[in-house]
Amino acid sequence: MNPGDVNLQQLLEQAQLMQQQLVTAQQELSDAEVDGTAGGGLVRATVNGSGELLELEISPVAIDTSDPEETAQTIADLVLAAVRDAVRAAAELQQEKLGPLAQGLGGGFGGGQLPGF
Repeated sequence: MNPGDVNLQQLLEQAQLMQQQLVTAQQELSDAEVDGTAGGGLVRATVNGSGELLELEISPVAIDTSDPEETAQTIADLVLAAVRDAVRAAAELQQEKLGPLAQGLGGGFGGGQLPGF
């Protein structure tokens, strides 16, 4: 075998290992839960590591019965902010879990090139 030749068996084994690691990381993300908050904790959103909204809590303190229209808009804004905060946290978790695998795809074969090709 020449130094520049590809060892297909080794390449296949590396690909299978990376696939197993990816499946494991995806399962960990699916099982993970992260929170986002807004309004000093008046609204809390929980998403899984994939960004799927699992739970939303609104504190009764956030409700002003004397001004329902303003309260509804405020709560809507707080919900959006809490969900965005939770999704941002989920994206950070995704980067933490999947980032090393993505780097392995690009960096493991000479910067994305298969050796010998």
